[in-house]
Amino acid sequence: MSRAIFKSTSVVGLSTLLSRVTGLLRDMVYSQAFGAGTLMDAFLVAYKIPNFLRRLFAEGAFSQSFVPVISEYRVKRDKAEVVELVSGVFGTLGVVLFGVTLVGVLAAPLIILLFAPGFTQAAGKYDLAVTMLRWTFPYLFFISLTALLSGVLNSYGRFGIPALTQVIMNLVMIVFAVGLAAGSDNPGVVLAIGVFVSGALQLLFQLPFVARLGLLSWPRWRPAAEGVRRIGKLMIPGILGSSMAQVSLLLDTLIASFLITGSIAWLYYADRLMEFALGVFSIALATVILPGLSRHHANGSQERFSGTLDWALRLVLLLVAPAAVALLVLAGPITATVFGYGKFTARDVEMTQYGLMAYSWGLLGFSLVKVLAPGYFARQDTRTPVRIGLIALGVNMGLNVAVVLPAHLFGFGFPHVLLATSTCISAAVNTFLLWRGLRRDGIYRPVQGWTPLLVRLALANLVMGALLWWMVGGLEAWLEAAAPERVGRLVQCIVAGGAAYFAVLALSGLRPAHLRNTGGAAD
Repeated sequence: MSRAIFKSTSVVGLSTLLSRVTGLLRDMVYSQAFGAGTLMDAFLVAYKIPNFLRRLFAEGAFSQSFVPVISEYRVKRDKAEVVELVSGVFGTLGVVLFGVTLVGVLAAPLIILLFAPGFTQAAGKYDLAVTMLRWTFPYLFFISLTALLSGVLNSYGRFGIPALTQVIMNLVMIVFAVGLAAGSDNPGVVLAIGVFVSGALQLLFQLPFVARLGLLSWPRWRPAAEGVRRIGKLMIPGILGSSMAQVSLLLDTLIASFLITGSIAWLYYADRLMEFALGVFSIALATVILPGLSRHHANGSQERFSGTLDWALRLVLLLVAPAAVALLVLAGPITATVFGYGKFTARDVEMTQYGLMAYSWGLLGFSLVKVLAPGYFARQDTRTPVRIGLIALGVNMGLNVAVVLPAHLFGFGFPHVLLATSTCISAAVNTFLLWRGLRRDGIYRPVQGWTPLLVRLALANLVMGALLWWMVGGLEAWLEAAAPERVGRLVQCIVAGGAAYFAVLALSGLRPAHLRNTGGAAD
């Protein structure tokens, strides 16, 4: 394992952990102050919409196209050309985003009607969501340009600042929720204004660090520039794929808007707990390996490319598989300990628990996609992941229409659980097809030792899961306990489960050498 990539992953992991912790604190504030009723359903839809589009412009097609190109510029061209590329992309993307944002603000009533038509059935819910969206939609503009600056910093090995940027958003939204919204006559709108302010501050925070690299200049409208055109060309299939992915998310939200009030919030809180585990390691690792894989591809280092992928996959299974098992077994205690206070009722805890149990096993699929997809993006192949994503999308939409809607119509008690399950099945399909494509094309060649590693991991997870199940007990006892007791018991479970997991791995013969990147580490 390269010391450089280990250090980078550690920095991003710790920074992301801080971001996730503050994000969890933000959601705890939301759950205790506002519960899981009409206000939170409306706010979460207004917040989700720019976030969906952010995944298209920022975390999706743009980042996956921009990072390989700027990495190539850094290796093969002089600094002046890199500065020109950053300036052209910043100005061109900024103009496009401003236009999209303006349309979104003006068309807010139609967008809410499209995303959450069920809101029209509840008095005031639709109008509240429209007002909120007009404040939250500009977040797309700010966060997408922030993603551009993050891509620049990541390409130059500055991983910590982009990972810490999310902390700003969480802290700002906590301040708005606790200091302003709680005592306001219209707390939902105050929360939405907090999203707007947090987006602007994130962008301003990163500007000095890019300037310190000497890469910041006035944005310019340069759609015809060679580098900008290449990024745009790479983005086209990514945009199509990401746009289709948003159709799936739209369908999920659309269906949830017809379910009983609280369904959107229950799914959100369950997803946030799952995303906490996903973000601490998997996203950090994917962020670090993409620039390295891009450099290996640019230098023609196929052995190092495959070796880095193999190393990343082993680490994901080592750390994410037990997290998935723990989320499944500890879903109730975790939900009760984190969210089960104030206006977040026992029923809210129970419904969120079921959603988290449904999401838990999908954590592994979501994490593997984060690591496998860079194997395509680093080679500037955005078409294959899009094609695979469309297949996974079809599976998700098919399950939603064929299973979730009928279950709701026929009175199944927990249709939000089926929504989460269909999403996880889609992620599993996506994972398998991405892996198969890399193997078929000879891009990824597994290093020896996978079979004994998988056997050891299966045994360790089985022992840990059994121990946690024995320790947990019933949900009622957790809900009756005071907050300090809940925290203490949960910490005991996590420590005991982690100790059992790694003890079994050690006793079964797993050593650090089994996880070494023998194919060549990233520089």
